[in-house]
Amino acid sequence: MATFELQRTVSLPPAEAWRRVTTWPRHGEVVPLTRITVTTPPPTGEGTRFTARTGTVPLGFDDPMEVTVWRPPAGDSPGFCRLEKRGRTVMGWAEIEVHARPGGRSRVVWREDVRVRFLPAACDGLLARAGRVMFGRATDRLLRRG
Repeated sequence: MATFELQRTVSLPPAEAWRRVTTWPRHGEVVPLTRITVTTPPPTGEGTRFTARTGTVPLGFDDPMEVTVWRPPAGDSPGFCRLEKRGRTVMGWAEIEVHARPGGRSRVVWREDVRVRFLPAACDGLLARAGRVMFGRATDRLLRRG
């Protein structure tokens, strides 16, 4: 399993930071060659399912996910979302936290544990580094765009 974590502090109130990182179709706008399809009706909450389709027609793969915990930030309580990866190729989980910081700022924490079928454990370090870079860039873009 490849596990990584990244953190960003931004000049956004927690509710806005939460909205930007948990509006699933927006992820397809910032992750190259990826399209997000939400397969359950709104609003997002526990049980919401969506699929990230990455790649091109002959070489793509699906990463179906389900929201298993959904607690938006409220008052002094941080927001917390857990996604379970339900695919045949990509398995694991992701967690997103949004914490209030002084001055109307927020700290966003993205934690992920990913396994890719047929990829040997010897590749876990490389996969974790690649995930940190890719999701770091995506998180930065999500938080910058309104």
